[in-house]
Amino acid sequence: MTIRAPLRVLALLAGAFAASLPAGTASADPAPRTIAMSGQGVVKAVPDTVTLSAGVTVQGISAAAALAADSTHMQAVIAALKKLGVADRNIQTQRFSVAPQYAYTNGQPPRLTGYQATNQVSVHLDDPAKLGAMLDALVAAGANQESSITFGVANPAPLLAEARAKAVADARARAETYAKAAGVTLGPILSISESGVAVPRPVLMRTMAAASFAPPAPPPIEAGEESVTADVSIVWQIP
Repeated sequence: MTIRAPLRVLALLAGAFAASLPAGTASADPAPRTIAMSGQGVVKAVPDTVTLSAGVTVQGISAAAALAADSTHMQAVIAALKKLGVADRNIQTQRFSVAPQYAYTNGQPPRLTGYQATNQVSVHLDDPAKLGAMLDALVAAGANQESSITFGVANPAPLLAEARAKAVADARARAETYAKAAGVTLGPILSISESGVAVPRPVLMRTMAAASFAPPAPPPIEAGEESVTADVSIVWQIP
C-alpha cells in the first residue's frame, strides 16, 4: 500500500528545509548585467634619438690577415664617430666574428678559400639631424655593413601616460554610445585592464655601399613621426 502525503504538507516541509539553509544557499544571486568595451589611444611625437648598427666585413687569405684588415677599417670607423662628437658610452660592440670561407663543387669536398672577419657596433645619437652626416662619414671611413636604423623617443613615459588616458576615454565614449542605444546607463567600473602598448620600433633597413664608395653629400634622412599606442579593456556594471 502506498501512502501519499498531502500537497500542503510537502509544501510546508520544503519551506522549512529552505529556511534552515545558510543565507544565500536557497537561491543564488543573479549575475550582474555588464557592458564591456575596448579603447585605443595614440599619441604621435617627433623622434629625438636614433640608433644604428654599422660595421666592417672583410675577406683575407688567413684568419690573421682578415682580422688585421678588419681591425684597421674598424679603427677608422670608430675614429670617424668620435670626430663627429659621439661619446664613448654611445658606441658599443654588437657583433664580432672570424669565420672560414669555403667553395663547394659537386662531388668534391669543400675547399677553404679564406676567412671573413666582421666587426659591428651599435651607435646612439641624441640628435637625429646628425644621422645623414654620420652615414656619410661611416662609408668614407670604410664601413660596409649596416643592419638597422631605429628612430625613437628618449622619454616615452609621458607620451604613454597620455595614450593610456586617451584609450580610457575612447572606451568610455564607445560604451556610452552602446548604452544609450540599448536604453541603459553605465554604472561603476568592475574591471579595467591594459591589453597592449606599442612604442617606436625600427623604421629603416638597408645595407651600406662598398667601403670604396663615398657619396658626394650626406644622404637625406627623414625622421617623420613616431606613434605611442595603448589599448585597454573596461567592464561596467549596468544598474
